[in-house]
Amino acid sequence: MLTNLHAQKVEFEEYTLENGLHVILHQDTSAPLVITSVMYHVGSKDENPEKTGFAHFFEHLLFEGTQNIKRGEWMKIVTGNGGNNNANTSDDRTYYYEVFPSNNLELGLWMESERMLHPIINQTGVDTQKEVIKEEKRSRMDNQPYGHIISEVKKNLFVKHPYRWETIGSMEHLNSAKLEDFQMFNKKYYVPNNAVLVVAGNFEMKQALQWIHKYFDPIKRGAPVVKQTFEETPITAPIKASYEDANIQVPAIVAAYRTPSMKTRDARVLEMISTLLSDGKSSRLYQRIVDEKKMALNVGSLSYSQEDYGIYALYGLPLGTTNPKAILAEMDAEITKLQLELISERDMEKLQNKIMNEYVNKYATVEGTAESLTTYYLLFGDVNLVNTDIESYQSITREEIREVARKYLNPNQRLILDYLPQKAQN
Repeated sequence: MLTNLHAQKVEFEEYTLENGLHVILHQDTSAPLVITSVMYHVGSKDENPEKTGFAHFFEHLLFEGTQNIKRGEWMKIVTGNGGNNNANTSDDRTYYYEVFPSNNLELGLWMESERMLHPIINQTGVDTQKEVIKEEKRSRMDNQPYGHIISEVKKNLFVKHPYRWETIGSMEHLNSAKLEDFQMFNKKYYVPNNAVLVVAGNFEMKQALQWIHKYFDPIKRGAPVVKQTFEETPITAPIKASYEDANIQVPAIVAAYRTPSMKTRDARVLEMISTLLSDGKSSRLYQRIVDEKKMALNVGSLSYSQEDYGIYALYGLPLGTTNPKAILAEMDAEITKLQLELISERDMEKLQNKIMNEYVNKYATVEGTAESLTTYYLLFGDVNLVNTDIESYQSITREEIREVARKYLNPNQRLILDYLPQKAQN
């Protein structure tokens, strides 16, 4: 068994400002860079079911400009000062960050405080971003082969929980939304007491704290953000669904299982199971179904756990005249094997090496470390998991892998999705 990499311990300091903004500082002098990042505890699951897509919309909208940064100037300021920036949204949170040369920390802090304190949310910006998002949906989903697999899995796997809709949301909802709807969403969620600020990289701690107080203290605390909870009824009988995609010629078979919160130990075990079964060409499913039996063009998985629930989905694309159901039967045979037999000690060692390699790579950059710090604080409630989470993976046993496979990966607990080429129109 591998030992923990104590030498890689991530040192950090954390504070909470009077307005509720949580601040985490991590010094790393290995490169002349500094990251300023803010994660807001708002994602697509916080939306009104009749007004979806707002969280992802704000990922774009909050680059439109502020009272002190003119429209169209945000990116110019960043690139003109040797930096780069980006943002991303999930069902659970929205993340913004800037990477600057070390001497531009104050600029990064000022820009993120501007985004929080003085955003300009007007009709011009809203109309512009609606067109941007429509184009994004066309390119990423509507015109992309197999582009709707995730949305169809979510729609059928979740009944009560807001995870049932895609993060990008409904274009009809965004089109019908009024300017006041966007302004109210901003006022409710993009507040200091619903966010965490991380500064990571090569900077001086005392100076950073002075600037943080200077730019963020004036921002008023928002009303408390009360999170709704949604509990799904366990799946006890197979769910069957189908979808026709005009962009494909080869059908896909998908088997998807609802899995537990990212905070649970079981989620970590399932991650290891996913790696073993379906991560790359050395995985059990690829070797069995693609290499040995030559039944499929490809097999793989979509595996992600989130704050409330996760999804583990297996898919296969049949080769030639192979019946997709035959691929499903082969997948089931590998899962059954996992449920009945302990994996070998050699396979367990390879799994642990792979997990450790991913861990090392994640913290090889200041950007990766910054995002982990924000995530562990905001979604897990424990920043120090940045150092201790690897121990959870290292302590997983072969017996646990067998038991967790038995607990979650059963034929009566899943969705079977037939993802088909669109039939010819008469």
